[in-house]
Amino acid sequence: MKLVVNGKSFEVAVPTDTPLLWVLREEVGLTGTKFGCGKALCGACTVHVDGQPRRSCVTAVGDVADRPITTIEGLATEAVLHPVQAAWIEENVPQCGYCQAGQIMSAVALLRAKPRPSDAEIDDAMSANLCRCGTYPRIRRAVHRAAALLNGAGPEGATPAAPATPAAPATPVTPVTPATPAMGAKP
Repeated sequence: MKLVVNGKSFEVAVPTDTPLLWVLREEVGLTGTKFGCGKALCGACTVHVDGQPRRSCVTAVGDVADRPITTIEGLATEAVLHPVQAAWIEENVPQCGYCQAGQIMSAVALLRAKPRPSDAEIDDAMSANLCRCGTYPRIRRAVHRAAALLNGAGPEGATPAAPATPAAPATPVTPVTPATPAMGAKP
C-alpha cells in the first residue's frame, strides 16, 4: 500500500491493521514519533493525518493509505524551523524530551484551529498530551510565543534554523571520584 508521509510517497508491505506508529518507525525509518502507551492515552505518538492530530499507536495503517501524513520530521525544512519548533527552543521546553514530538504536533494543530489561543484553550488542547517532567508552564509559554511568530514574524512566521556545527573531536573521559560516599556506602 502507498503512504504519503511528509510529502513523499512510500510503498509498504504490511498488514492493514498494523499501527501507523510502527510503520513510520520500522518501515519508513522516521523515529521522531514515539511510543508511549500504545492506547492513545499519552500523546507521544501524535502525527497529523489530513492536517488533523491522530494517535498513530492506535491508527491502522490501512485507514490512512494515500492520505497526507505529517510527522515531526515533516514540520521543518532544512533551512527553516516551524515556528512552534522555534518557540519550543526559545522557551527551553524539553526536559527529557520524550513527549515533545507529540506535544509539538498537538500545538501545531491547535494554532491552525485557533491562531491566538487563551491559556484555557491551550490547557484544554494540550491536556491529552502527558509530560512526565511537568513542563506544562513552558509548553504554554511556547504556544503563546509560536502564536506570536505565526501572527506577525516574517514570512509565515518562519524562524531560521541554527546552522549546523561540526561535532567536536572526541575527548577521553576521566572518571570522577565522588567527594562523599554513595548512599548506603559505609564511610
